[in-house]
Amino acid sequence: MIRALAKSTARKLMQLAGGESGWLTLSGANTPFLGGGAVSTAGQRVSGETALKLSAAWGCVTRNAQVIGSLPLALYEKQADGSRVRVDNELSRILTAAPNPGQTALEFWESMAAAVQLQGNAYAERLMIGRRLVGLRPLFGVVPEPRGDGRFDYSVLQPDGTRRRLGPDQVFHLRGFGAGDGLGLSAIKYGVNSLGAALAADEAAGSMFGGGLMASGVLQSEQTLTGEQREALGGILAQYTGSSRAGKMMVLEAGLKYQQLQMNAEDAQLLETRRFQVEDVCRWFGVPPIIIGHAGQGQTMWGTGVEAIMLAWLTTGINPQLRRIEARVLRDLIPAEMRGRWYLEFNREAMLQMDSKAKGDFLSKMVAGGIMSGDEAREKLNLERRGGAADDLRAQVATAPIETLGKEI
Repeated sequence: MIRALAKSTARKLMQLAGGESGWLTLSGANTPFLGGGAVSTAGQRVSGETALKLSAAWGCVTRNAQVIGSLPLALYEKQADGSRVRVDNELSRILTAAPNPGQTALEFWESMAAAVQLQGNAYAERLMIGRRLVGLRPLFGVVPEPRGDGRFDYSVLQPDGTRRRLGPDQVFHLRGFGAGDGLGLSAIKYGVNSLGAALAADEAAGSMFGGGLMASGVLQSEQTLTGEQREALGGILAQYTGSSRAGKMMVLEAGLKYQQLQMNAEDAQLLETRRFQVEDVCRWFGVPPIIIGHAGQGQTMWGTGVEAIMLAWLTTGINPQLRRIEARVLRDLIPAEMRGRWYLEFNREAMLQMDSKAKGDFLSKMVAGGIMSGDEAREKLNLERRGGAADDLRAQVATAPIETLGKEI
């Protein structure tokens, strides 16, 4: 009996360790959403909460999440002729307007995207009335437990400290990049040493600022100081410690001499180290440094170069996350009988707004080439459709076959 219980406990612990997907512990943390974290080789404890204290990590997570949450999205139905129409029903309102009484769609998708960025997975409870989905409510402190059929049960932390168990059909589980086991991988776990080094550099910089950015040193004297003299000297030195007292002139007497023992911040390459770590953190979250206001060596903050960076970010960073959301909604939330016809789609073009001249030239060419109608161009400018002939495709003919020149056609 004891052996059977021990084997069962060990098996359960293995499931929990695997289910946490990169988190060493989900208990004992101040914020269940962020997890307990792990200790890096730099000696810093790295968790979602401590990582967000890094301006680079905060910038990456918020930029990704805010862009995803703010993109327009709609539920569409495919038509027999290949066109599509918007679906306006209860499911579309849940996905695009109000997933639950306390959140807008922007806030919901923003929080789900942030959770995926930090812990590799995001969870929301499916609020049901019978077989009808009526809402999605974010879940925190979730431990997924593998089942034999490839799906998961979910142990959810309650406010009173107890846990509630939900089945696979009760949870909308959004995964990040994973290794095929059904769980997303945590950037916090695999980037623990990079993030820990950045946290250590932040702490070192703070300590140097706290000391007035003055290198530490020693006071030398050929005389032996008494206890009272040492105490008095300590009080004098305290008047010159701290960033608010930087630059004050110290007067040394009684044969005291100051000797510097430590290099300044620039010589110690602290600033260069912190610059590198910004770019290193950005790699873990898939965000170009320029997006969070960090221009690398030789990069520009203006012009077509930034537009190319934005296109690269959309293609390799944002778009895969949008496709994951769209595919998971299709798989888990759209009724099985409608999966071949209904689909959720984000409007990627909203991320790449051009300047007014470039946008005007683009729309003019699209309309003149018969690719876009006048009404479709007006929609791009958030103008009302005029209907009638304005919705017809037209083409501007500027060339003709040479043999027809001078002839009546």
